[in-house]
Amino acid sequence: MVGVIWIVALVLATFTVAYVGYGRYLSQFVGLDDSRETPAHKYRDGQEYVPAKKPVLLGHHYSSIAGGAPVVGPITAALVWGWVPAVLWVAIGNPLLGAVHDFVSLSSSLRHEGKSIGYIIGEYVGERGKNMLLWFAFLLTILVVAVFALVIGVVLNAYPSAATASLLYVTLAFVFGVWLYQLGLPFSVGTVVFVAGVFASVWAGIQYPLAIVPGDYPAGTIVLFDSALFFPELLESANIGAWVLVMLVYGAAASVLPVWMLLQPRDYLSSFLLYTGVGGSLLAVIVGTFVTGMGTDAVHPETGAQLSFDMTTGAWYGFFGASGPLAADLPLMPLFPLLFLTIACGTISGFHSLVSSGTTAKQLNKETDAKLIGYGGMLAEGLLAAVALCAVTVVAIPAATGGIGLALPNFATGGGAILTALGIPFEYAAPFMALVLASFLLTSMDTAVRLGRYMLEEIVGTPETQVESFAANRYVNTSVIAVVAFFLLASGRWEDLWTLFGGANQLLASLALLTGTIWLANWDRSKQLISTGGPMALMGFITTIGLLWTGLYQILGGRLLGITADAETGLLGQASAVVQLIIIAVLIGLALSLFKIGYDNMTTARRTGDGLTTDVGSDDD
Repeated sequence: MVGVIWIVALVLATFTVAYVGYGRYLSQFVGLDDSRETPAHKYRDGQEYVPAKKPVLLGHHYSSIAGGAPVVGPITAALVWGWVPAVLWVAIGNPLLGAVHDFVSLSSSLRHEGKSIGYIIGEYVGERGKNMLLWFAFLLTILVVAVFALVIGVVLNAYPSAATASLLYVTLAFVFGVWLYQLGLPFSVGTVVFVAGVFASVWAGIQYPLAIVPGDYPAGTIVLFDSALFFPELLESANIGAWVLVMLVYGAAASVLPVWMLLQPRDYLSSFLLYTGVGGSLLAVIVGTFVTGMGTDAVHPETGAQLSFDMTTGAWYGFFGASGPLAADLPLMPLFPLLFLTIACGTISGFHSLVSSGTTAKQLNKETDAKLIGYGGMLAEGLLAAVALCAVTVVAIPAATGGIGLALPNFATGGGAILTALGIPFEYAAPFMALVLASFLLTSMDTAVRLGRYMLEEIVGTPETQVESFAANRYVNTSVIAVVAFFLLASGRWEDLWTLFGGANQLLASLALLTGTIWLANWDRSKQLISTGGPMALMGFITTIGLLWTGLYQILGGRLLGITADAETGLLGQASAVVQLIIIAVLIGLALSLFKIGYDNMTTARRTGDGLTTDVGSDDD
């Protein structure tokens, strides 16, 4: 039998070589220089621009980018097409595409006052291009908020212990923010005290699990309400619907608070959970394979069979996944282009460009920190994808619902089984891995709401009318994001929403790489453009084809016409399908227009040395 150690070995080898070699080259390529003042110091305001210590910022950045996608995507891909194509896309694509994307997004924002990728592209192609990219990014943030809020709801419903622990560690983060920034107490002492508190919250969650409405929960679960009341059912559960509403309200509220109050301290504290979950799992695979083996209490939840580090999933299920365990339950799934949309993160993610240029660049203390946080942070997300692949190949629980139904049982159960190699009891390890997943999702979701607010504020600019002032109001636009996200969840099918999110996310990654390529072309005519231009062209082509497949085959042919799948019968479902078709058309139209504008600018810059538009200033360099 082939063991999961081969997944770990391949990913660790490629990532190490890439970070040492390619990461160093890219740092020199963009000229990182600690003598240059970063935006966090230049525009320090105590609200958005706040210099952060490297470990604190790494914790925030990693927690924000590593959401549920690098768990859901690889697990689904492994059960549809086999673990080999999934691990190859992560191991090779991450350092050559995703890490380059994140690093260049962060570096270009540093040289443009910590502004977003929309602002940066506007510097070179004008106001029209800027607004097009900002609208694209704004639509994506709504999809991110919707998808992540739903996954959080599923996690907290399945593991009520994670609900209690999540609420406790958010509370600890508030207190830690006051400890650091208001009382000025020691950072190292606070780290020890509050990290211990976070891990204690895991124990408290197991002892006092929490649910909102009645349901089938473990004994001793605290239920807040006696009935479902007004909470909507999502995925046939009112408790999931209730948690989704709570998360959307939380995300909107958290996004308007100063970064020191919640974002920085919470992400730093949660990073210890994440490092422990990811790093501990990788270590457990190595130790368990060569020394201890898997714990005897780690058994398959459906068969009762003893689990081991041998792979229980196939290496290759065919181009259409015809021989895989999900073949009868999913629509036609061609590996090209859907593999690259299904693994929406873990390899490359456009959402990361919004984090890098939206929040991280405003907090970077020194320019050279960008290598670890930008390039290294994306490699760390690839490690999370590797852990997810290890988990699913160990336990392989095929859920007929696909997607979200696959992610939770495989990651929590499989990851928990892996941790038993370190002597952790299975009954504690599985809920801990569920909390790890919830931690990733919480930080990414409210960061997405904050970024959506930034996008809309940049689109409006300086308000000149009452309508613009209303739209630029932070409380109004965060509420709009939350309400629209809930509408998409309440009326859409998960499989369509996930593919739409994946396509939009990867297409934004291509546009972010376009922005970086334009910046480099205008900076210096001698700069090579292959490092960013190659990934840009590849992802632009793949994701455009993928979105067309989603719109024409899954939504139009299935949900509306009933040719490729069962048609929607409810008015709300039909309306959602139409809205999603419109979103796909708008996204593709915006992307193609931006590619054309960007190409024209780059060719002009290379031919004449002057690719800048006449109404904007040039880059510092």
